[in-house]
Amino acid sequence: MSHPATKRDDATHRPGMYNETYEANGSVHPHYRAYAEWLADKPLEYLLQKQREADALYTRLGITFAVYGEESGVERSIPFDIIPRILRADAWKIIYDGTCQRVRALNAFLKDVYHDQEIVNAGLIPARQILDNKLYRQEMRGFDVPGDIYIHIAGIDIVKTDRDEFVVLEDNLRTPSGVSYMLENRRMMMRLFPELFSRMAVAPIDHYADVLLDDLRAVAPAGVTNPTVVVLTPGPYNSAYFEHAFLAQQMGVELVEGQDLFVADNVVYMRTTRGPQRVNVIYRRIDDDFLDPLAFRPDSVLGVPGLFAAYRAGNVTLANAIGTGVADDKSIYTYVPEMIRFYLGEKPILSNVPTYRLARPDELKHVLEHLHELVVKEVQGSGGYGMLVGPAATRQEIAAYRERVLANPANYIAQPTLALSACPTFCASGIAPRHVDLRPYVLSGKTVTLVPGGLTRVALREGSLVVNSSQGGGTKDTWVLEE
Repeated sequence: MSHPATKRDDATHRPGMYNETYEANGSVHPHYRAYAEWLADKPLEYLLQKQREADALYTRLGITFAVYGEESGVERSIPFDIIPRILRADAWKIIYDGTCQRVRALNAFLKDVYHDQEIVNAGLIPARQILDNKLYRQEMRGFDVPGDIYIHIAGIDIVKTDRDEFVVLEDNLRTPSGVSYMLENRRMMMRLFPELFSRMAVAPIDHYADVLLDDLRAVAPAGVTNPTVVVLTPGPYNSAYFEHAFLAQQMGVELVEGQDLFVADNVVYMRTTRGPQRVNVIYRRIDDDFLDPLAFRPDSVLGVPGLFAAYRAGNVTLANAIGTGVADDKSIYTYVPEMIRFYLGEKPILSNVPTYRLARPDELKHVLEHLHELVVKEVQGSGGYGMLVGPAATRQEIAAYRERVLANPANYIAQPTLALSACPTFCASGIAPRHVDLRPYVLSGKTVTLVPGGLTRVALREGSLVVNSSQGGGTKDTWVLEE
């Protein structure tokens, strides 16, 4: 990545965009002052050299992601920005409390829809919305998962629209990715700028893998005192393989592919040089369909024959549980505030983005009349694919997307274009504001918790609201200041 940095316009206040560093009058927000003072003394040439060091290190360390559908190679280095995003302790408390509350409610929802379906019987969610969803797994009906925990690892995507207003864009509950970048970004910043961490009270995040391992051990099948945990990967051609290997290494557990495991008498074993070893907990990074060719897709070569039977027999725990996808479908997302009230009896701490359900004729009509103003997403889409950002789309793109929507309105939701907050970012024009979001990682086991940080994704192109790496976005280190 080239950086012909020539200027700084990070103090620029732009209408309709909340700048996390600067007030409207150009003064620095208090929590950014120590960093801003440090940055003011650094010439752009120095920052450019540090950015080059980061880019080179990421390439050398193999910190990559894959972009599917491209002919020019499989792997790319993750774009990393050396300017951190800084959050106040009280702002972090809102995120912490709000995401933990949300995950508790989503866990309760999953237990309910696979058991008594009280939320359906209460008339809060139509039965067809759940039962006809292709991510709903009839095979999980009546099955009690260990500790009633379906979502062991959740990635909750959040945007900041004002000083203390955070809203949830979506919930990632199947195999959420990106936490390795959160951890590696911190390591990179500590390596490049060690003096900053003695100057500022940045909360640590390096204990994430320890918390994750403790939580995975806590949900082992009953009676297991020293559980064997493994990370199950589809293999090196998966876009998140670096992360799978990284997390296994950080936890000190084995990284396995489906061919490394086998099932005998409803018990899962790992092939080792010392003979078969029983496996108790599998942190799986393989989608439901491919986990077991005997239970799901018979053509899958990624999974383990008999794994689902072992799971149903209570002899192995899968994290996340099979069937969690129904809770992160974007059509179900709209009901999460109601879930919080229904299951927890609490007022939601974090709001949803106002969302149109295109299965409703009146809302469909409104959206079709305002496609140029809205963001439209496929309900089961991810990674920034399959979406329309109306204000940035051409007439031809809008017309083509209209036809897609009309062919199957229930497959889409629409949301207003949010004024995502912006942070200073080192880019081609120097230091300039760019839009960001945040994905904190919520862990459920002994408790529901998260480490003080998350993956800040940044839209590197000026004016862009799309932060996904596969769509030209990058990442930043996220600093939560301790009180």
